[in-house]
Amino acid sequence: MSLVAIVALLALIEYSVFVVMTGQARGQYGIAAPSTTGNVNFERCFRVQQNTIEQLVVFLPALFLFARYASESWAAVLGVVFIVGRAMYARGYVTDPARRGPGFLLTITSNVLLMLGGLIGAVVEYA
Repeated sequence: MSLVAIVALLALIEYSVFVVMTGQARGQYGIAAPSTTGNVNFERCFRVQQNTIEQLVVFLPALFLFARYASESWAAVLGVVFIVGRAMYARGYVTDPARRGPGFLLTITSNVLLMLGGLIGAVVEYA
C-alpha cells in the first residue's frame, strides 16, 4: 500500500502547486480576495485549482478502494495517469482553455477505471 500512498501524496503535492500558482496569479493580476474574477489569466489558474479539487474528491477514495479490492500495482499506475492528466490539463488550460481536453480525458478515464475496478472488486469479494 506504500506505493499507492506515495501516488496519493504526489497528487496532493500537485494540487498544492496549483494552489500556489493561483495565489501568485492573484497577486500578479491584482485580484483581491475574495474575488475570483477580473482577469482571464487569473481565472484560468483558479479554474485549474477548482477543477482539480473536484476531481480529487473522486480520485482519492477510488484510488484506495481500487488498491484494496482490485490491484495495488494497477491503482498506482492509474494514479500516475491521473497526475499526468492533471498536469496536462493545467498546462493546456492556462495556455488556451481549448487545449485542456487531452488532460481532462486522462483524468476522467483514470477516475472511471478506479471507481469501476474498486466497485467490481468489492462486489466480487462480498459475493
